[in-house]
Amino acid sequence: MCGNNMSVPLLSEALTVPGTEKETAVVIFLHGLGDTGHGWADAMTSIRLPYIKYICPHAPRIPVTLNMKMTMPSWFDLTGLSPESPEDEAGIKRAAENIKAIIDHEVKNGIPSNRIILGGFSQGGALSLYTALTSQQQLAGVVGLSCWLPLHKTFPQAASGSGNKDTPILQCHGEMDPMIPAQYGAMTAEKLKNIVSPQNVTFRTYPGLMHSSSFIFMHCDGLHETQSFVSVRILLSNCFLFETVK
Repeated sequence: MCGNNMSVPLLSEALTVPGTEKETAVVIFLHGLGDTGHGWADAMTSIRLPYIKYICPHAPRIPVTLNMKMTMPSWFDLTGLSPESPEDEAGIKRAAENIKAIIDHEVKNGIPSNRIILGGFSQGGALSLYTALTSQQQLAGVVGLSCWLPLHKTFPQAASGSGNKDTPILQCHGEMDPMIPAQYGAMTAEKLKNIVSPQNVTFRTYPGLMHSSSFIFMHCDGLHETQSFVSVRILLSNCFLFETVK
């Protein structure tokens, strides 16, 4: 069954890296503030697996309070980057619904939700965490690079209906990140352990790594960690599907 991309606003212009074989899994990856999906589509190409389709949507252009109200690609408004900064609750929830629409679209097109991985960098990673924790669709895994959990004070209550309380989450964070300090990443990991099964939360830090999307994918350990996580989660879902049809 083929859905219409035009019915899902973010999909109509998203960059897609198709599989080289029959596509049986999907990775949705969200860029950071002021960026687009272009660079991440290139990065996904470098770690692609033949049966996975990679979707890199572009955030809408909106005024961002943190950057003197300049208009730029942003999933939601930001007023600050500390855990106590005021948050754009309506914008975060609206952005999460837009990402859930992509997930629903892929499921309608025949990809089981437990063969979909959601990930992102910085603001995109933050949105990935929030979306997964408030989604009823059970995902294969979540990857958050140099990010935090938005609206963290609303959890664990906000995840009461989540289908991802047993879904593995991989966080990667640079120890020299000046924008989103590694301490914030560690605080996020501890918060996540109170929301989902603690053994399913993995937090990795990398010495010398700052807040740079290009540096993360040039950093071999982070690259291989992400690639291995994707591979393992999809292989495990293969086993699950085999068991259910035996």
